[in-house]
Amino acid sequence: MPRLSIIRSSQPVWLLPFVVVIVCLLSGLPLARLLYAGLRFSLQGKATGLFTEPATWIAIRNTLTTSVGGTAISVFLGATFAFVVTLTDFRGKSFFSFAFVLPMMIPPQVTALAWVQMSGPASPLLKTLGIAPPLGSPQPLYSLSGIALLLGVQHAPLVFLALKAGLGSLPRDGVEAARLAGASPLPVFRDIILPLAVPGLIAGAAIAFVSGVGNFGIPAILGIPASIYVLPTLIYSRLSSFGAGTFAEMSQLSMVIAVIAGLGLAVQQWALKGRDYRIIGLSGQNAAFSLGPFRLVAETGFCLVLFFVLAAPLAALVTSSLVPTYGVPLNLQTVSLDAYREILFRQSVTLTAFANSLFLAGTTACGLLLFTVLTAYLLARRPGKLANVITSLIEIPYALPGIVLAVAFILLFAAPLPLLNVSIYGTIWIILIAYFSSFFAVSLKPVASAFLQLDPSLEEAARLSGAGFGRRMRDILVPLIAPAAGASVILVFLIACSELTVSALLWSAGTQTLGVAIFNLDDSGSSDLASALSVLVVVMVILLMLMLEMLAKHLPRGVLPWRN
Repeated sequence: MPRLSIIRSSQPVWLLPFVVVIVCLLSGLPLARLLYAGLRFSLQGKATGLFTEPATWIAIRNTLTTSVGGTAISVFLGATFAFVVTLTDFRGKSFFSFAFVLPMMIPPQVTALAWVQMSGPASPLLKTLGIAPPLGSPQPLYSLSGIALLLGVQHAPLVFLALKAGLGSLPRDGVEAARLAGASPLPVFRDIILPLAVPGLIAGAAIAFVSGVGNFGIPAILGIPASIYVLPTLIYSRLSSFGAGTFAEMSQLSMVIAVIAGLGLAVQQWALKGRDYRIIGLSGQNAAFSLGPFRLVAETGFCLVLFFVLAAPLAALVTSSLVPTYGVPLNLQTVSLDAYREILFRQSVTLTAFANSLFLAGTTACGLLLFTVLTAYLLARRPGKLANVITSLIEIPYALPGIVLAVAFILLFAAPLPLLNVSIYGTIWIILIAYFSSFFAVSLKPVASAFLQLDPSLEEAARLSGAGFGRRMRDILVPLIAPAAGASVILVFLIACSELTVSALLWSAGTQTLGVAIFNLDDSGSSDLASALSVLVVVMVILLMLMLEMLAKHLPRGVLPWRN
């Protein structure tokens, strides 16, 4: 207790109120406004007709169908990769982990567009290879099963990461004891490893389900052309046809999404009840099985999976960006860079989208860093119930579906700001504030991990020598957490630069982002431009991930999702 008192006394008196105010403004206020609007509209009966419309219940059914189906695919793919990569003598583990996580980092609308370009009778790639279906054949992805398939591919890395983290800490001595007792690999896996892996598997499945419920990009690209609506795309369509009861309907639909996501997390808690395992003994990656003659088969199978879920769609995207129009095969006569020239030098819309996304992502990444450094310092030096509450408030906006957060900010800023009488609705500033709220948790994690690894005695020695809070931060703490702070900036920039779900409802003329521009170009039939812009976004994502990989050895464990 005396040591804790000394640590708390070294904090400036303004730090706690400052962090509390920032967290309340970015997290508490929007969520409270959404909850208030939902309850008020329910009590006033302004959206009662919404739940008598067949379209609402069809959207709810479609949301559950695609989310459950996508979760099943995610669990199958993610668990298979996690078990094999973590527990066997599989070669190239770092490469396969990086490649398997890549689809999660690529924006969902780009994933959907790439798969559309890879399949169907008009696919330039299939036409180039001479294996395109006959003209007039339906596009198989424009269906509930197509949406579920891509949700599964997009969110399989979430299951992989959740399960891989737990498998890395399995009791090595328990597995070795079972082997010495004569147990074959199958009983060891079934009786020792699988029960201990179930919590991670359930957690990964829950995250995949919640992510599927709130996903906008994939259902928008695949569902809207076929008049298949899920709850996020139904909210988008209601906002597009703005009417007197739009705000009431949007708040009610957002509450339904939040309830479904909450039920998914509640099922997770119920499934984990009674599974609170404690691992005693040594743990590590030595608890592995030898694949023997099947190792080459497993490696070949994984290469084929990555080819179909990653390489082939990206190849289709590149092919579509190099032909003059959708449906034309790629050859020496048709190859063209006109789409890239158009989006980089001629199209004012894409140039504006580039500028807006770079501004929003850069400002969010760098601006949040000031808040996250102070917040992480406070949480590390002042643990307790208040710290847990602050952490939860920061994490909720990121855990909520982006479409719900966007509705919360629309409701919060639809009217002019009090006292100032200035409205930011329809401007780029509402998107920026929403990004601050949404990505606060992403920015905080690397910095918080770095602060937890620092010995407080370093700061105490500087304080006893007369150094003030600012001097201690500048000369001691900031240099030590600099690599984690750099990773925080790159991670936030990576996610925010091509984000769609939040900005889809908040953008207006002149404030469109790269994610919105890709969606709008595809929706207007300019698939070659949409493909070219998507290729540039994918290249940017890969370069940023490689930059993070180069920083990996200087970062705390767990900062990079594809590394243990």
